[in-house]
Amino acid sequence: MARILIADDEESIRMVLATALAQAGHDVETVATGGDALAALTGSEFDVAILDIRMPDLSGLDVLERIRATDKGVIVIVITAQNTMANAIEAMKRGAFNYLTKPFDLDEVRALVARASEMHELTRTVGRIRTEVGGRYEPGVTLVGTSGAMQEIFKTIGRVAKSDATVLIEGESGTGKELIARAIHFHSPRWSGPFVALNCSAIPRDLLESELFGHERGAFTGASERRVGRFETAGGGTLFLDEVGDMPIELQVKLLRVLQEREFSRVGSTQVLKANARIIAATNQTLERAVREGRFREDLFFRLKVVPITVPPLRDRRGDIPELIRHFLAKINAERKRSRARELSLARRRPRARRHAHRGGSAAVRGGATAAAQRLARRHAAQRRRGARPRSRAPGEGPPRRRRRRRRAAAHRAHPRADRRQPAPRRGSPRHQPQHVAEEDHVPRHRRPARQQVNARRGSP
Repeated sequence: MARILIADDEESIRMVLATALAQAGHDVETVATGGDALAALTGSEFDVAILDIRMPDLSGLDVLERIRATDKGVIVIVITAQNTMANAIEAMKRGAFNYLTKPFDLDEVRALVARASEMHELTRTVGRIRTEVGGRYEPGVTLVGTSGAMQEIFKTIGRVAKSDATVLIEGESGTGKELIARAIHFHSPRWSGPFVALNCSAIPRDLLESELFGHERGAFTGASERRVGRFETAGGGTLFLDEVGDMPIELQVKLLRVLQEREFSRVGSTQVLKANARIIAATNQTLERAVREGRFREDLFFRLKVVPITVPPLRDRRGDIPELIRHFLAKINAERKRSRARELSLARRRPRARRHAHRGGSAAVRGGATAAAQRLARRHAAQRRRGARPRSRAPGEGPPRRRRRRRRAAAHRAHPRADRRQPAPRRGSPRHQPQHVAEEDHVPRHRRPARQQVNARRGSP
């Protein structure tokens, strides 16, 4: 069902169109002038608008032009009594979806409105996908970090994203090199193209060339059919070569030719294909040392290192650990559909996360947070089976138990007599009785201590 606005100065036309479209299940609103149509379209959301060209104050084409200037996503259909070429061309030039000529067939109107409604829904879906993709790979959201080193990386991503320059990302394993490559891709003009990742160290040396460039049928033993390589798959997008430092030296020559000439050939073929993919390489090694040791070609190193990005390990930016913990816990809770009351306390996870920072990067912190969330879920399940209410604290809600103990101990040291805890009095002792109530109402005379019996006979408290 679509929300439709009908603007025509003839009441009969408005009534016929409104009746026909309402019977088709649409929500219809009608106005008689162009000014009322412009006010309705500006103040409310409509899927489709049917505008007559000739109206008293503003024409349908003027309303269409002003609506397009406000960036409204409404689909406009123009109706006219004069089937002239000038009206049709002018309506399409100003952004109309289609136009109808009076008199028109109601079945044709229903079909045209149905197509316009589908177009509006498709446009809205594409806009939502673009917003989700842009938010998912926005630096500072997916890439978490407030330290100076991470801020410099974010600036580099913004500067290099709009070009096709080759990027070399260096850093230890688990520091987020692929996330940086994805952020560059999704902020570049190639964002609508594919992002293809290839781990050069995970593929056998004999098959790596075929994975990169593809092969023809019968090129080698076992090649029963033609296969498209990663360079062809990433056409119009980005090819991410992870662990490029482990690439065999004989294959480095062919990669160098692709970077220089922007062309390649499949294994077993003489056909030359154009390479239309941006190259982003990453390594956990120091390629300068590999060049000095003869394990990596120097010319390929300089071809890859057009824009270098060095990702510092997490132990060198410990200030980012709390943000990483919050990010991973929020993601885990969102995936498992947990409420905020079941979130894990940040104060409990911080010491263990600092220990993870020495053994690995953000991947180790994520693993620790995931394991802690699983342990918390198992503990809550056990408490529910016993019939107890699960006790958990969201980050920042109340001090942890250890902090309360320290505060209590400090209060005892400051006021040793006033705050010292006394043992609970026995039932029937003088301290157990309220002062504003007669003791005879609670303790029999024969069970009172001797001093209380004497005071009771004298009438004193």
